[in-house]
Amino acid sequence: METIRLNRSNLAEWQKKARPNVMALGCFDGLHHGHCAVINTAFQKANEKQVPLAVMSFFPHPKTVISNGKIHVHYLMPLAEKEAKLRKMGVDTFYIVEFDKGFAGVAPEQFAAQYLNGLGVVHAVAGFDFSYGARGAGNMDRLKSDSGGRIDVTKVAKVELRGEKISSSCIRERLLNGKVAELPDLLGQFYETQCEWNGDRFILYPYYTLPGPGRYRVTLKNLSGSVQTEVSVLNDGTTLQCTDEIPFIGKLSIVWKKQIVEARKLRIS
Repeated sequence: METIRLNRSNLAEWQKKARPNVMALGCFDGLHHGHCAVINTAFQKANEKQVPLAVMSFFPHPKTVISNGKIHVHYLMPLAEKEAKLRKMGVDTFYIVEFDKGFAGVAPEQFAAQYLNGLGVVHAVAGFDFSYGARGAGNMDRLKSDSGGRIDVTKVAKVELRGEKISSSCIRERLLNGKVAELPDLLGQFYETQCEWNGDRFILYPYYTLPGPGRYRVTLKNLSGSVQTEVSVLNDGTTLQCTDEIPFIGKLSIVWKKQIVEARKLRIS
């Protein structure tokens, strides 16, 4: 898989190199079941048309840029992990568009012309609520028209769990409320963060979000093995403590299994 970081200064260069492709569009933070439905649909379309599969994502998160930094987005995974998972899903080209104020002001028709037509897209796939262009004015119902009729469009229906739309936002909400045991139903696996253990403290790698303060049953693992233990997230939301001895040094994965809720003691008067 080739990863291409796109911005306004190198766009023309990559347009010249582009070949016909099917493209999945979205932020794809966390690569949950809803995201996977979009990418798997695009994979099928690419196979049907016998062209490569591309994915286009945006970084930093649009909400951060549009709000002038007032909205802090709790990322679920760094770009490197997203790259690794997309590679396993059969993606050929991963475009990461630099989302800045200039890009935020691009008209929907310009986005379709420059970032889709210009990059060889013959079929675009996105979720039912995907929007593009200045003020999010573009949507999947008008994309074919915005592309001058050159791009076929597939709009993927909402993916739900017990009547709730599966989204990065609902995953973040559960995570920050400590409900890590519910995340496999949304992500397809337990939530996992990467960090460094230096023998004294955990150093979380960037672009992960810790669960809310509390005690958790976790698996700590690296290439040499794994251990089951308990880890506490302190009230500052960034500091981790483990009461057990950790038999590893260096890079670790923390797999968050379940929050430990203290039983309330009965008060007898």
